[in-house]
Amino acid sequence: MVIIFEHLSADQADTYRLVLSSSGISHRSKKEKHGWNILVNNTEHEKAINTIEQYLKENQNFHQTDEPLCHEYQKTFTELWVSVILLASHVAITIGNDSEILIRTYGSSAFHILRGELYRSVTSLMIHANAKHLAGNMVGIAIFGNAVCSITGRGVGWFMILATGVLGNLMNAVLYKTGHLSIGASTAVFGAVGILAAHQFFKKLRLPIRRMKAWLPLGAGLALLSIFGSGKHADVTAHLFGFMAGLILGAFYAVLVKRLAAMAYQIYFLLAALIVLVMSWMRGLGNG
Repeated sequence: MVIIFEHLSADQADTYRLVLSSSGISHRSKKEKHGWNILVNNTEHEKAINTIEQYLKENQNFHQTDEPLCHEYQKTFTELWVSVILLASHVAITIGNDSEILIRTYGSSAFHILRGELYRSVTSLMIHANAKHLAGNMVGIAIFGNAVCSITGRGVGWFMILATGVLGNLMNAVLYKTGHLSIGASTAVFGAVGILAAHQFFKKLRLPIRRMKAWLPLGAGLALLSIFGSGKHADVTAHLFGFMAGLILGAFYAVLVKRLAAMAYQIYFLLAALIVLVMSWMRGLGNG
């Protein structure tokens, strides 16, 4: 077999394999230090080259040369710190305090949010009913938060996830208007799921050969929402609104952002998220 393409990104190699397979051309891919290589039989060398060139010619509008293909799924460890923050917050606010009073004071109360106490849409994300509730959200935020940050970067990712949690709680308040109270980071967890689903949808939609599969990430996100977001005592509408907020923000990011933000901007967004958290708690404590 001979090499026809070298040093491809994982996305490029996957696309070329699909094109060759759909044309009935036998091939093999091999991972090397600097990327993926595509190999074909000597007798099909010219046919394979022509097939790929024809595909690129027909779909040149879908291949953005200024969009990095290999920036995704970088290793990040900020999810560990966020999980620790959730744990530390739970311990700090529950020691010596009545949990029911805390929930009434800082929970996402539709009645109070619509009367100006917007900080509750933030503080409620840090309050959990019990250890099991906390542990589940710690695991969820670690898994899906890491996935989002590996795509968007640490600062932008956590800012977006926090925004989905806040927007989800605000939309929930508008829906119920009164007589509804919710707590927990799960709204933001499902917001992260929505971000991932929207990102994968638009990523696959850009490639005509994958368009039929573009809906799979959305279906997977809805499946996660129905399985884990609708259990006993779960605030289904808050989870749904968080997921919807994630879809919206994820769609904007996928369409408008072509590359990872520079480290300085990542720091700015991370600081902005921390400032929102701190200011919300300061406002809540002042009213408490």
